[in-house]
Amino acid sequence: MPDKSPVTVIGLGPMGQAMVRRFLAAGHPTTVWNRTASRADALVAAGAARATTPTDAVAANELVLLSLTDYQAMDEILGPVEDDVLRGRVVVNLSSDTPQRTREAAGWLAGRGATLLVGGIMVPAVAVGTPAAYVFYSGPKDEFDRYEPTLRVIGRPDHVGTDPALAQLFYQAQLDYFLTTLAAYLHSTALVASAGVTHTAFLPYAVAMADSISGYLPVAAEELTRRSYPGDVATATMMGATAEHIVGASAAAGLDGALPEAVRSLYDRAIAAGHGKDGWTSLYEVITGR
Repeated sequence: MPDKSPVTVIGLGPMGQAMVRRFLAAGHPTTVWNRTASRADALVAAGAARATTPTDAVAANELVLLSLTDYQAMDEILGPVEDDVLRGRVVVNLSSDTPQRTREAAGWLAGRGATLLVGGIMVPAVAVGTPAAYVFYSGPKDEFDRYEPTLRVIGRPDHVGTDPALAQLFYQAQLDYFLTTLAAYLHSTALVASAGVTHTAFLPYAVAMADSISGYLPVAAEELTRRSYPGDVATATMMGATAEHIVGASAAAGLDGALPEAVRSLYDRAIAAGHGKDGWTSLYEVITGR
């Protein structure tokens, strides 16, 4: 029989609403609560049960999902809930915060008889529950396995370890890569636009570059694992010179230089540390400070 476990969702921003609609569509009885009660109206009309207080929301189901701004919001909402109500609940916090704050929250909930599963959704709200959706989880594996069929409704569930901080780290690492790449695209587009090149004219080349980068990563991962950075194809000195030229071109174009200057700094410091003849992956030694 398909899993139709009931679930509570607290926090009804775009992500919370998307999750609720997916749970309802999959046949899971879903209880909802939000500080601004009117955000639940459309979901209640679609079949969700409205809780009038956080205590009622937590008491309704063993599985409680939080879609909040940060862990401080969890403290404010669950703090007044009595221990007898929290006891035995599995709280899946999909909010973003620091790894240390996440570990503290796991201890705080454990002290009240509840279990924390940490989650990080890696798609925007419109893609929740689609084949493209995946979610990092960390925390007790037995509780994850117990609720995995329910959690799968909102996206492929990837359990990355028992340390509660790991889902946060995977989530933030992915967004580190994502945000930096998008910023680099904007900067490179602005660079050619300074000479009158249209954004659409540069677009095919930017797409080709983005696609090609994935081919570098498997070899890079092997080099990082070995802590060996061969410079057979291109050295840090060669690539650092290019980074210097980009800084100069950006300055000449009147662009903000913070991003290319940060990249140049990595190369400068790698070369100063003796990695001039090594490959670009030697920048890892600067980044990690080893």
